[in-house]
Amino acid sequence: MNRPGHCTGDVCVTCSDEALPVTVVRLMEPNLAIVDAGGVLEEVSVALVDPEVGDTVLVHAKEAIAVVTRGGGTPKSTGPESGTPGNTGRGGHDGPA
Repeated sequence: MNRPGHCTGDVCVTCSDEALPVTVVRLMEPNLAIVDAGGVLEEVSVALVDPEVGDTVLVHAKEAIAVVTRGGGTPKSTGPESGTPGNTGRGGHDGPA
């Protein structure tokens, strides 16, 4: 059963926008990055995640919300089995909410 405000489709129920995968091209301070969004370079916030150049991140409303793959295309793994804590961000989290 769907609750009001519950996301069920491929778009955000609040703004009808999608999170798009983009590649980090350059990290800037404070908490900003230049990303390649299909041949178009854009500046986005990376305050919620801890990306590196070459990583693929999901961006929603100019905010990176998750690191999908690390530079070499390997999926980002978190948790005890990976030896990497799930919360590595700069005051936020780096996984889907």
